Amino acid sequence: MRETGRKLALKMCECRRNIGLVEDSLQYSVRSKVFMCLCTRKRPGLPCTIKQQMKKEKSNIQESERVNSLSLSRNAVNKQERERIYFLSLSIGKRGKYIAFGSSSRFHVPLLPNRMLSLNRLTRAVLGGEERKYWSFLLQRTMMNGGDLVDNKSAVGGGVEDMYGEDSATMDQPVTPWTVSVASGYSLMRDPRHNKGLAFTEKERDAHYLRGLLPPAVFSQELQGKRLMHNLRQYKVPLQRYVAMMDLQERNERLFYKLLIDNVEELLPVVYTPTVGEACQKYGSIFRRPQGLYISLKEKGKILEVLKNWPERSVQVIVVTDGERILGLGDLGCQGMGIPVGKLSLYTALGGVRPSACLPITIDVGTNNEKLLNDEFYIGLKQRRATGQEYAELLQEFMSAVKQNYGEKVLIQFEDFANHNAFELLAKYSSTHLVFNDDIQGTASVVLAGLIAALKLLGGTLADHRFLFLGAGEAGTGIAELIALEMSKQNGNPIEENRKKIWLVDSKGLIVDSRKESLQHFKKPWAHEHEPVRKLVDAVKAIKPTILIGTSGVGKQFTKEVVEAMASFNEKPLIMALSNPTSQAECTAEEAYTWSEGRAIFASGSPFDPFEYDGKVFVPGQANNAYIFPGFGLGVIISGAIRVHDDMLLAASEALASQVTEEHFAKGLIYPPFSNIRKISANIAAKVAAKAYELGLASHLPQPEDLVKYAESCMYSPVYRTYR
Repeated sequence: MRETGRKLALKMCECRRNIGLVEDSLQYSVRSKVFMCLCTRKRPGLPCTIKQQMKKEKSNIQESERVNSLSLSRNAVNKQERERIYFLSLSIGKRGKYIAFGSSSRFHVPLLPNRMLSLNRLTRAVLGGEERKYWSFLLQRTMMNGGDLVDNKSAVGGGVEDMYGEDSATMDQPVTPWTVSVASGYSLMRDPRHNKGLAFTEKERDAHYLRGLLPPAVFSQELQGKRLMHNLRQYKVPLQRYVAMMDLQERNERLFYKLLIDNVEELLPVVYTPTVGEACQKYGSIFRRPQGLYISLKEKGKILEVLKNWPERSVQVIVVTDGERILGLGDLGCQGMGIPVGKLSLYTALGGVRPSACLPITIDVGTNNEKLLNDEFYIGLKQRRATGQEYAELLQEFMSAVKQNYGEKVLIQFEDFANHNAFELLAKYSSTHLVFNDDIQGTASVVLAGLIAALKLLGGTLADHRFLFLGAGEAGTGIAELIALEMSKQNGNPIEENRKKIWLVDSKGLIVDSRKESLQHFKKPWAHEHEPVRKLVDAVKAIKPTILIGTSGVGKQFTKEVVEAMASFNEKPLIMALSNPTSQAECTAEEAYTWSEGRAIFASGSPFDPFEYDGKVFVPGQANNAYIFPGFGLGVIISGAIRVHDDMLLAASEALASQVTEEHFAKGLIYPPFSNIRKISANIAAKVAAKAYELGLASHLPQPEDLVKYAESCMYSPVYRTYR
């Protein structure tokens, strides 16, 4: 039936040329997955009708099943034409293969069968508001598989069909480059999902009307990647590389991800930290075209309609920010969109989540950044941030609309919200939605993985060590809580007892019991009995931690005095300077190794180059959240999990720690290299999915026998597909 659909679509394109219609081509809406034809006469007295033309071809085309759905797309014709063209008759039955538009049954087009669609899904995909009520109707019948792009039996991504042929499991199947109609010619080259540039084969250039639109040379995808990497390396400014990569993503999606996957260690700092921080600061100046949804206070009361404007229906992961605390750079308002876009690029490149299933969103409630408010190029609302009830109501509407539009199993990742909102949102929605905060939970999981791996160098268990944090915000308290949970899992003691081994320092000094009344609620569990200590170095000398962790977002806080104090009572002090971007790191790798005389085990949030000290080369570890959230998200998707549980985070940490080998330890690494990140993500996804099944949170049943193999088959493949 798929071959039948292709033949019919091509015949319809031929009809357009033969009978002089402005718009009579058979169209296929990927969003509603319904074939449709909208006919507008160019002039009276047509030489023949579509019906007559199709009668000549029907002997070569299989009989169509009855149609179950029909919709009129507002995008297909302008408003004047929509008002003039109305539906008059639909003949169904023995000869029921035609749809008639207009004031007579002159214009007829046979419809192809497809899979059954619900009224909600059909109408929301193509129309909006009152138009949806006026222009749509249904005929209930099961539709066959004739219009599907790939074999659904091989489309295994978390139970959601592979509409665009993105998964590794469907790599051997040819696909049809559908957009609204069969993409061809100039429109095909302008579609980033299907564009191959110079990699279109001779056969594809003939079949899709590309002759003359491309130079005669045919490049392989590998050669294209080699050329682009050569060009990228010519740029000396990181932001120029970032802009070049974003341009590539907008014109050739598969090549963008192929480049990122094959050169992940070189390009990860370009598409994400630290370069993305500078990109967000200058987002208004480098803005070219929107890459996600912008929901502002102007859309209050109609957020559901805004979500329906997004072209993809099968969204599985949403990354959302309000831009109030972007990395360590503060309030960047609407320009924080660079973070969701970057995160979702990593979900695809590192975790294998389909690009079509990813949706970046920025919620714009204003900004308190005076520089942005006075910037003529600022792209967001130029007003002070909304707070209190107004903010809460907008977020409540957003969360309800997401669930209504995309269902129970869409993963909503909160990103770079200010502390007071981050904790409140996670607590409020974790029991009703599938939510995940990467700053709290993702950071905690990746740091815990590093600590578990480091125990092989330090010795003992987590409970045998003392922890001191600089920074008591969402990252610091989130890490501390997950460490305490893992201790309880290992030693069986109450979490309250294990918390006593963990100390936090905020802007006012060591968090102690005497400060409890003035502390924010998320800091109170970490207020222990101790005399007040104001300075970090004094806290280090008083607590004598074996592990020092920085999440303050303020650079240069681990001074020479602090590091030397750590080295004075630890043979191998573990120092983790986690704040991003690089300029905000608590200390550099060079400083940590030099001041500890080469004895420190060092990890950071942003990358540092290898450093040689006393004849030995040290390779700094990177405690990057990108180790965890892509694989974690994939595990949630393939299991069909409906909630996130702390045990799933612990499972992700343990899976990552298990990937560190003796070879890595010999170099001082407590994290595996990013060069093997896809395999690491598949293993993390398998462990997360297994835990979801164990906890009864998975809805994709039955459980696959080999979850690692299943995860790999669900992962997005950026390799070019062969077009029919």
